Formats: sequence, C-alpha cells, structure tokens
Amino acid sequence: MVCLGNICRTPIAVGLLRKKLKEIGSDSMVDSCGFEPYHIGDKADPRARKIMADHGIDISDHRARLFHPDDFKTSDLIFAMDSFILADIKRMAKSEDDLKKVDLLLNVASPGMNCEVPDPYYGDTEGFSKTYEIIDKALDAVIEKYEKR
Repeated sequence: MVCLGNICRTPIAVGLLRKKLKEIGSDSMVDSCGFEPYHIGDKADPRARKIMADHGIDISDHRARLFHPDDFKTSDLIFAMDSFILADIKRMAKSEDDLKKVDLLLNVASPGMNCEVPDPYYGDTEGFSKTYEIIDKALDAVIEKYEKR
C-alpha cells in the first residue's frame, strides 16, 4: 500500500487488511510506505490511530517509510491510493513485471474507474471516517479477488 506520506491512508489500509486476513486465516504479508520523505520514521497521524482504535485495531507500532525500488522485488501487489502516487510508482518500475503488480486500490472493487482514496490529512476527523469506510469496502474486494480463490 502506497500513499504520499505513509501516515494516514496506508496505515489505515494495512491495519485493516491485516485484521481481515487474520480473520480468514491467511498468512499473506502486508506493508505500506509513502512516496514523499516528509514523515519518515513518524507514527501514523493521531486521527488515523484514533479511527482505527475506535474499530478495535491498534496501529501504534506503525512507522512511516519511503517507497524503494526493492519494493517491486518483495511485493506481489502494490496498491496506490491515488493517481499521482500510481504514476510515481510506475516511473520507478524497471520491467513489465513490475508494472503488472501496480494499480489503484479502488480499481480492485471498481475496475477501470480509476477512483482515488481521498487524503484526509488536511481535513477533520470526519474525513478520516470517510477514508476508513472507503478503504474498508475496497479491502473486501481485495480479499475476495486475491485471497478467496
């Protein structure tokens, strides 16, 4: 999972996906990173931690990290939260195989629609609630497509 700073959308996505995978007994690994170095080493945004805690998910151990070309080697799938991040990731791809791993998260639920997960960073807690709901639905589609084969 890749977003801009790795402190809002992707920590929510990873925490939620880990919970969903655990519930179905999957051993798939999930990780996240950001594309800009603004928050390297930082915890998830306090509003992200709160919305997750409200849903019984602890993401307090999250630390932001930067996307690295090696992520193509260590990942089967790479989901971007928005089209700007998607374009940045694709520019770093070194092969067609790398490119095949990358898509917008919301394209799993709505193929080809190119919808984006809104960045709640500059908004209020309501924005984090909406982002959580969008990601939650998208991750159900991820589970259905990639885990329940």
